[in-house]
Amino acid sequence: MNRQQTRVKMIRKVLITDHAHILLQQGLEKAGYLCDYQPEISYTQTLEIIPEYEGLVINSKILVDKNFIDKAPKLQFVARLGSGLEIIDLEYAKERQLKVFSSPEGNCDAVAEHALGFLLALAINLRQADAEMRQQVWNRETHRGWELGQKTVAIIGCGHTGGAFARKLKGLDMRVLGYDKYKKDYNRSFPHLIETNMEQIWAEADIVSLHLPLTAETKYAFDNQWFAQFEKNIILLNTARGQLIRNETLITQLDAGKIRAAGLDVFENEKTSTYSHHEQAQYQNISQRANVLSTPHIAGWTQESKIKLAQILLDKILSFFS
Repeated sequence: MNRQQTRVKMIRKVLITDHAHILLQQGLEKAGYLCDYQPEISYTQTLEIIPEYEGLVINSKILVDKNFIDKAPKLQFVARLGSGLEIIDLEYAKERQLKVFSSPEGNCDAVAEHALGFLLALAINLRQADAEMRQQVWNRETHRGWELGQKTVAIIGCGHTGGAFARKLKGLDMRVLGYDKYKKDYNRSFPHLIETNMEQIWAEADIVSLHLPLTAETKYAFDNQWFAQFEKNIILLNTARGQLIRNETLITQLDAGKIRAAGLDVFENEKTSTYSHHEQAQYQNISQRANVLSTPHIAGWTQESKIKLAQILLDKILSFFS
């Protein structure tokens, strides 16, 4: 019996700690696993019972760090509903021979469409116009927008979501620049995308869309010095991770006009119950601006993505352990 066959025999119980489409549980149970579906379980509660389980499915609330892994001696795999792996200690997981699955393919289209929605809404002043119409204020000239055609949009991070956003932009007659530090020749999949460097983006971009993971390298990488390099005042879209940019930086650049408008699905601290008075003031400063659209980290949150995330994880788990 080889190592992989031994692993299969060891996996009996799987804990699902967040809302997942039922097909994931059904598929695992059909394959012989026993699943506990507890989407409302807390981190503390998970820590208490994790020693019983060989498999774990998470979204974003469970931090799988060294302490967590050490309390899970039977654990054989962690499956992430989505793409962000910053909540998992990948090095220690590898040391423990703990298999990690993720499913960035499952919600990349949803994230890309959300970014496009931000862009369209900002271009036509949708938020302000709608608010005034609800008050029976009919003011056309105030809300004269701008067209996307011939504008230059820069995609920073050309993985699954950045690539999906590039595909969505194809029919809009926009010039699309792409930059990815760790990828080459990615424009083969997107002939309309110009593979370039940050110097060209700083010189030519009208719109910048971030599609990067949160890592030690990218955390707070987009600082005041970075924004100062742009020759134009830009539209900023962030559907990636809030801690790519500090709140202080956003406020400074919005005040200066270097960020002329923004679509933000993510924030530096997304646990609003933990906000200090300073953080609360920062959040109000950013989110209440007329030129900022904000949503509660729902860019990958669609009916279709819920199905795709579950199916992709199911396929990866069963493929690896079969």
